[in-house]
Amino acid sequence: MTPVIENDGVATIKRHLKTAPTQPGVYRMFDANGDVLYVGKAKNIKARVTSYTRFDQLIIRIQRMVSATRSMVFVTTRTEAEALLLEASLIKRYRPPYNVLLKDDKSFPYILLREDHAWPQISKHRGARRNKGRYYGPFASASAVNETLNTLQKVFQLRSCSDSMLEGRSRACLLHQIKRCSAPCVNKVSASEYADMVEETRAFLEGRTSHIQKRFAEAMQEASDALDFERAAVFRDRLRALTQIQSHQSMVNAMVDEADVIAAAEKGGQIGIQMFFYRNGQNWGHRAYFPRHDKTEGIGEVLEAFIGQFYADKPVPRQVLVSHDMPEMALLTDALSTHAGRRVEIAIPKRGRKADVMKEAIRNANEALDRRLAESASQTRLLEGVAELFDLDAPPERIEVYDNSHNQGTNAVGGMVVAGPEGFMKNQYRKFNIKSEDLTPGDDFGMMREVMTRRFARLLKEDENRERGHWPDLVLIDGGKGQLSSVAETLEELGVSDVALVAISKGPDRNAGREQFHMPGRDTFTLPLNDPVLYYLQRLRDEAHRFAIGSHRARRAGDIVKSPLDGVPGIGPKRKKALMHHFGSAKAVAGADVRDLMSVDGISAAMAQAIYDHFHDR
Repeated sequence: MTPVIENDGVATIKRHLKTAPTQPGVYRMFDANGDVLYVGKAKNIKARVTSYTRFDQLIIRIQRMVSATRSMVFVTTRTEAEALLLEASLIKRYRPPYNVLLKDDKSFPYILLREDHAWPQISKHRGARRNKGRYYGPFASASAVNETLNTLQKVFQLRSCSDSMLEGRSRACLLHQIKRCSAPCVNKVSASEYADMVEETRAFLEGRTSHIQKRFAEAMQEASDALDFERAAVFRDRLRALTQIQSHQSMVNAMVDEADVIAAAEKGGQIGIQMFFYRNGQNWGHRAYFPRHDKTEGIGEVLEAFIGQFYADKPVPRQVLVSHDMPEMALLTDALSTHAGRRVEIAIPKRGRKADVMKEAIRNANEALDRRLAESASQTRLLEGVAELFDLDAPPERIEVYDNSHNQGTNAVGGMVVAGPEGFMKNQYRKFNIKSEDLTPGDDFGMMREVMTRRFARLLKEDENRERGHWPDLVLIDGGKGQLSSVAETLEELGVSDVALVAISKGPDRNAGREQFHMPGRDTFTLPLNDPVLYYLQRLRDEAHRFAIGSHRARRAGDIVKSPLDGVPGIGPKRKKALMHHFGSAKAVAGADVRDLMSVDGISAAMAQAIYDHFHDR
């Protein structure tokens, strides 16, 4: 089939070519709504963008992108390597539909050995590095950190408690009793002994373990010779724990000092990427990724885009081992070296123990991709079952599930969760703080009407033509016939009549598995207890319930810490502090007369009157 040529996009690009620079840099292509379609980098921006005007030579996917383009923006850089770094950063920020996308919304955990206290603490850490100390990582997951911390507690027995807990204890805690902490809180260990433990911990995390084993063995022998068998047993147990953790690190792993091992696998039009993190000769875990990409993009292109985006906001190790050649490996090496501020090597290991490590990573990549494809196939079957159950034209690409939560009408919140072919789409979840003052407390129908009005009015405003993929194919509501009728009326008033609506209510005795399903123009029905589609719909409903309750609790917790003074016009943090110091409580401020209020520093006669009027309804 010959593609339809949309001249508007080509004309847009030709118009922008008049001002396109010839230096290295990055270009962005925007659609009619102002959304970024694509972010690209080039050694010569003008030459690269010119290629998009030869429309009949482009593949169909790029033709669609060009046809949708309505504006462009150019940013120049000093080098092509800087352009690659900027491209990766912009892709992570804007998530354009025509780029390879890495779905990585989690920061990596580290182990923090704090050095700003007389008794250094060891703990798991995420986020900004505000504390003074040494950070070890990244670890692939929280479980990998927890496993390492567990071992460190057995071997080196450093404290993991907070400073306030340390200072407030009068006797040793349970961790000391099970030999996981040396109890510096109650002076069960001397400062010099604890300092030795800190140094040993540091040595272990930096890969210097052989001399630690030797030191433990010598200390055990010395204690035994002195007939101090209890102390000898302590070193024996620590030596056993250290040997156990080292047994998990194979000799193959020990040959990789500091590197990230990145292996890719391709099956069924999908690409899976497996990463192993090695630091100081230790394997600190692995994680699988499945970047979003077009089926026309090769494994080398996807791997290159993945690496650029992955390290856009993360530290780069000295060596990155990869499974496949990449189109611009030399440029990517320069870019990562620039980002790290030192030389970074990207290599494909061909022989030796690093090649053995890569074989292991490739095997894991293939197994992870097999599991992903199996899950995807299962998800596809479930969505086909949903389509058949609810008489949909096709399996739904986007299911929106709604629920409300409140406490006797207060802090009411509506929650929306979204699911699709790849499971729950958590970056699409939304909460709605119920704002209407006309609602009777506890009016679930009114709350749902407000949620639906706000949600679909915004859709009509921002995507009336339904081109951006934000419209649901199916709306599920936690409720019965009354809730269904309320939502149907709301959508009818908005002019939305072609979105499938289903309400799910608990059956007799509110037993899970006896749910009843309600649809407009159809009798209420149930599903067999062992139906996989029923389990799937229960999961959707339960996730919406969990999200709504969590949002309600967060809002309620925020209200708990609010002060009655927060609602007084003109009262900022400074005046609030002065009033609280003078009167002792917000209740005392509310009961004070004008003359008493005027006696507070910073409170004028007019402000005192305003405060008095606020609490006395004048």
